[in-house]
Amino acid sequence: MQRLYDFLRRHPTWVDGFWAVVLFGISVLGGAIVEESRGTELPAFTVPVVLLLSLVVALRRRMPERMLVLALVVGVGQLITDVATLPADFALLVIVYTVAAVGARWASRLALAGGLCAAPLAQLRWFNEDVSVAANIAVMILQAVPFALAWVLGDSIRTRRAYFAQLEERAARLEKEREAQAKVAVAAERARIARELHDVVAHNVSVMVVQADGAAYVLDAAPDQAKKALETISSTGRQALAEMRRLLGVLRTGEHQEAGEYVPQPDVQQIEDLVEQCRGSGLPVDFKVEGTPRPLPSGLELTAYRIVQEALTNTRKHGGPNAGASVRLVYFDDGLGLLVEDDGKGAPHELYEEGGFDGQGHGLIGMRERVGMVGGTLDAGPRPGGGFRISVLLPLKPAH
Repeated sequence: MQRLYDFLRRHPTWVDGFWAVVLFGISVLGGAIVEESRGTELPAFTVPVVLLLSLVVALRRRMPERMLVLALVVGVGQLITDVATLPADFALLVIVYTVAAVGARWASRLALAGGLCAAPLAQLRWFNEDVSVAANIAVMILQAVPFALAWVLGDSIRTRRAYFAQLEERAARLEKEREAQAKVAVAAERARIARELHDVVAHNVSVMVVQADGAAYVLDAAPDQAKKALETISSTGRQALAEMRRLLGVLRTGEHQEAGEYVPQPDVQQIEDLVEQCRGSGLPVDFKVEGTPRPLPSGLELTAYRIVQEALTNTRKHGGPNAGASVRLVYFDDGLGLLVEDDGKGAPHELYEEGGFDGQGHGLIGMRERVGMVGGTLDAGPRPGGGFRISVLLPLKPAH
């Protein structure tokens, strides 16, 4: 049964053709029987009129506007040739409904006007003189009601289909927007994790490399210093592993994690520990805090920590063996200022101007991205007296 239903839905013209044949048979055979009972014959134009009206039913969904015009022409032909009302005239109701539901707007209006005029014209053409004028008017009104109802039903179907089509379009648009937002969110998260991984790996590995080189250099001459360097490498490696576990934990979805398993995000208070770590690795760092320290938004504190971390890492990588650095942390009423300078040989022009070459310079790119995310400003470049300078201002956004 379902297959038959699906077949009929895929071939609506066949269904309409079937009903057109039924309508043709009822009209011709029924008319012939009535005329035979009266002792007369069917009018000459009856069969062509019935055939054309049946054609209107058969092709109403394939070409509704053309079938409406054909129905109007046939109706006028009935009035002219004196072919009285037949069962085939039911096609007029069908085409009015069809055009109102799926036809063009002009055709829908024409169908309504033609349907409302059909009953009065028929009543005037075949006026019943056996009843009063009031009775004829009442019959005229009653015959016009089905045409009005057919048009209203078709127009309501059109409105309902348009509403559902609008809902489907809106749902499709929202789905596309959700997919686009998901892609943007994924890209932003990947960029954030990439920045975090770079900061963790670049800083801690550079410390470990420096300490390893120093340990190898003094291993025979000063075993105690070599041991201290190895301890620094060990603690730095553990710290890097802890931060890596935290970052990887962000990527694990659907897994239960115990509280405290991952280390918290670094903040401004840990910058002093970072400076001490750099001093322990052989990089002289002067650290000062100006203004009144106070709690800041976690995102802003993480940004400040990572910028100082990357700046000191760049000093170790590009400043040379005798470079020193200074870190200034300034608390303003409306923000936080950072100034990191070194007296080394500085970085290549491409690293701070173009953003990197041959896979280098990602640290400064990450700095600019971090600062931009919190609405701050960053200025990076060589110092007039030699070395490198990074100046950052991180504003405090008012709470809403």
